[in-house]
Amino acid sequence: MTEHPDVALVRRGYEAFNKGDMETLASLLTADCTHHVPGDHQLSGHHKGRDKVLAMYARLAELTHGTFSLDLHDVFTDGRGHVISVYTTRADRGNRGLEMRGGIFFTIIGGKVSDLDECIADIDEANAFFGQEE
Repeated sequence: MTEHPDVALVRRGYEAFNKGDMETLASLLTADCTHHVPGDHQLSGHHKGRDKVLAMYARLAELTHGTFSLDLHDVFTDGRGHVISVYTTRADRGNRGLEMRGGIFFTIIGGKVSDLDECIADIDEANAFFGQEE
């Protein structure tokens, strides 16, 4: 069975993210993409534009000293430009660790990701882990 192109796109994105390959990741995003991050911490909010999304990913790596990773479990598509992923986040920050399940609802236009709407299992835990700016 052949993998749907939208599923393959999202899988490539996760692989690039986990390798820190921002060049490949950038090539998968539209110029005006938006990543919506839930919660009330320094990374929360609506990061609009490829450069701002990539800057948020760089900040995520910085805050966790490169320990942030996503273990992809499942990817589902509706075949009409929408993909849902399910993953486990793992990271360390200071003396605190994070392991949490989550998912992202992707909108794909013209073979690129235009919107990432993130959902997580425990917003309070994410808020405590990432906290406010130092």
